[in-house]
Amino acid sequence: MSSRETVLGRVRRALADVPRGELPQQAPVARDYLRVHGRRSPAEAARLLAAHLADYRARVHHSSPAGLPETVAGLLLRREARRVVTPPGIPEQWLPDGIAHLRDAAQLTPLVLDTVDSVVTGCAVAVAETGTLVLDGSRDQGRRCITLVPDHHVCVVRVPEQVVDSVPQALERLDPARPLTWISGPSATSDIELARVEGVHGPRTLDVVLVSSDGRHPAGGGAARS
Repeated sequence: MSSRETVLGRVRRALADVPRGELPQQAPVARDYLRVHGRRSPAEAARLLAAHLADYRARVHHSSPAGLPETVAGLLLRREARRVVTPPGIPEQWLPDGIAHLRDAAQLTPLVLDTVDSVVTGCAVAVAETGTLVLDGSRDQGRRCITLVPDHHVCVVRVPEQVVDSVPQALERLDPARPLTWISGPSATSDIELARVEGVHGPRTLDVVLVSSDGRHPAGGGAARS
């Protein structure tokens, strides 16, 4: 018996008592696991997010809403980015003068995107307990390919509106029918001789800008400040 036959056989046995016409939504599943590990204020959740992002080797920066264009422009200039791609929902004033600006569109093929230095996006939600950013293809996030091909990704997160404590809380905010991209730090793999190599499956450098609605920076968390 092949491995495929073994797996399919186990699936058939597991479904043996399920009526043929039953749909998944007709059989409620018990959700009795912990939804969150501990109680946190919004400021504590933001600090935990920043700490976990830094652990994953993302570079974390803090900004007020008014200072966001200057912060994003500084990150691009520091990177010496000459060509930047953005989704339609990113304001043009975020980008400094002298940078070739490409708006995300279907004609931007992977070959074209490979000539781009940086991408700037927003996010759908950020998970504090795992240091994960989730993109869902909304107007400020664009197609999945624009955040996978360029070597540098600047992601803007609104704090506290877009920060949740846990993955279950994040899933409640997300539409499973949308193209979801889950990002925990720069792209990296340790498949070869257990040596960490970055930039294999996506951007080598991830800059995360936490924009506090009250203009205050969460203290601590090991994050860089801009």
